[in-house]
Amino acid sequence: MFERFTRGARATVKGAVAQAERAGADSVTEEHLLLALLGQEGGRASFAVTALGLHDRRASLDAAFADARRRGGLTRADTDALADIGIDIGAIVSRVEGAHGEGALAAGRTGRRWWSGHRPFTPGAKTVLENSLRIALGRGDRFIGEEHLLLALTAKPGVVADVLAEHGATYAAVQRALYGSDADGGQGHAKAG
Repeated sequence: MFERFTRGARATVKGAVAQAERAGADSVTEEHLLLALLGQEGGRASFAVTALGLHDRRASLDAAFADARRRGGLTRADTDALADIGIDIGAIVSRVEGAHGEGALAAGRTGRRWWSGHRPFTPGAKTVLENSLRIALGRGDRFIGEEHLLLALTAKPGVVADVLAEHGATYAAVQRALYGSDADGGQGHAKAG
């Protein structure tokens, strides 16, 4: 599949690995893919990210991801569902952090040394890569570009899609920013996910 990636998409994947390394994470996540996309310049995805105002709200995105990590990776929908049955995630997080220190529920950091220098992709990140292929094929594209990765990030339910949606970057909004009024490429495809 990687042979279908454009230069920009390959740079995004490599950038995600670098993001994971800088964060000290054991694996590459969907968040790392998004952060790498936000760092890209000159491609279709960069244009869409700018048009949707995500570059201007980078601090807000970072804060939303930090909040999600603090909640142990629970999405807003998960938190709301638990609140509906009387479970206050904020209170649980506070108690756990009181006993074990700030960020005790944050996933992805074990302090292991990586002798091989290789960080695996999480199942969620792999799904994003696979969905980017489905999206490209659905549009009739013979390549996988950064724009397909961005669409795949909005299509996969989870923290990244939630944070993007909170910032106005839903699948439909990204698709409009990328392709304008011809959002489905005239082919009537459905989103991957």
